[in-house]
Amino acid sequence: MAYQGLSDFISALDRAGELKRIRVPVSAELEITQIADKVSKANGPALLFENVAGHSTPLLINAFGSTKRMAMALGVEDVNEIGREIEEILRLPLPVGIVEKLKMIPMLARFAKFPPKSVSAGPCQEVVTEQPSLSSFPILKCWPQDGGKFITLPMVFTKSLLNGRRNCGMYRMHVYDEKTTGMHWHVHHDGARHFREHKNAGKRMQVAVALGSDPAVTYAATAPMPPDIDEMLFAGFLRKRPVEMVKCKSVDIEVPADSEIVLEGYVGPSEERTEGPFGDHTGYYSLADKYPVFHIQCITHRKNPIYPTTIVGKPPMEDCYMGKATERIFLPLVKTQIPELVDMNLPLFGVFHNYAFISIDKRYPYQAKKVMHCVWGLGQMMFTKIIVVVDKDVNVQNVEEVLWRVGNNVDARRDITIVDGPVDVLDHAAPLPRAGSKMGIDATKKWPEEGHTREWPDEIKMTPEIIQMVERRWREYGFER
Repeated sequence: MAYQGLSDFISALDRAGELKRIRVPVSAELEITQIADKVSKANGPALLFENVAGHSTPLLINAFGSTKRMAMALGVEDVNEIGREIEEILRLPLPVGIVEKLKMIPMLARFAKFPPKSVSAGPCQEVVTEQPSLSSFPILKCWPQDGGKFITLPMVFTKSLLNGRRNCGMYRMHVYDEKTTGMHWHVHHDGARHFREHKNAGKRMQVAVALGSDPAVTYAATAPMPPDIDEMLFAGFLRKRPVEMVKCKSVDIEVPADSEIVLEGYVGPSEERTEGPFGDHTGYYSLADKYPVFHIQCITHRKNPIYPTTIVGKPPMEDCYMGKATERIFLPLVKTQIPELVDMNLPLFGVFHNYAFISIDKRYPYQAKKVMHCVWGLGQMMFTKIIVVVDKDVNVQNVEEVLWRVGNNVDARRDITIVDGPVDVLDHAAPLPRAGSKMGIDATKKWPEEGHTREWPDEIKMTPEIIQMVERRWREYGFER
């Protein structure tokens, strides 16, 4: 199901009992963060603040902050449905004859409408402000030691100078004043790659930032897409309808036509300012550093826009549910690179780059170590700090079961692998920025070929017959089911 913009999604949340409207005055400085943090950790609803002090624009937060709302955002009952659909597509046999090709036409037709569609106008341009000011919007200062206010849920659109291809990523934006912000794109991201192309050529880079849209479009900006694969194409696949795109007023970039607010401007090739500190999803402040500066030339928005935002901090928080959706949606694609992979869990406490629990169908010695290195070679999974590999019969979604296997199946000297390589820029424990060490733990059953010459004991398991008998007689014993 495709939503007709953010307001349509808000209405759906309201009907489902997943939205709380807060009408009393609140402050965008720290107060909303404390409210949202408390509600998020209690698995509470999305919050629509209708009376933010000093602002007429309502603020939406925690819209993605539960498993149910994440599924609603993507128009499914369960986000695993999307992963299963991707898996079905990946399993399609390559057609070899005319009959087989004809049979594939209905399947291919399902995706013919997904490419983004250019339109001449959209709600995001109902109001055009050529004397722009960010002070019009209730931008949050999230945490006490933050360097200022931050835009935290932006869809940042850029184009490659070399091939003109579009990228949409989500990078926080430190507000310096009414018309300038920091542009916090990490060196590994496609937005940063586009910036380097412009910087090397000594040219300004045009940038457009969209705030608020169909939630599937917003989510797509966070997805770990391969380079030069259009996130708007992926958004079309998710929503089963093309994303309508409209050209900006002052820059040669298209944005989703149903956006709430659009910031248009540029990033210069050499200007940098201190960005941060910022209370980040690790639960620690990311340190201040130098980043490019975004200059706003024009702001367009709906007549009555809603400002969407999020906060990050100690998990669990709203971003955790977006991350878990990514885990389930992209699992089939990971399996194409690691065919022995059975399941994967990026636990919430690991903030998606500190831990990965992986089960495999082990078929040869040292296969677990091979899988570790495969994971470290996959895009943003190169940042995974600790990988634990277990056998296929282990439920990696059960953290206690995984840790039980680690405690019982691991000999530290034999089964722990330490490698050097790139780490996440937010890893404050690393000895150098963006570089450090990572650990792989092989918690699978060991084979003689792996140096374990002793007998490996059997696990304790009850016979199926006794389990079934006890289940049948459970009420006889005086227990409630």
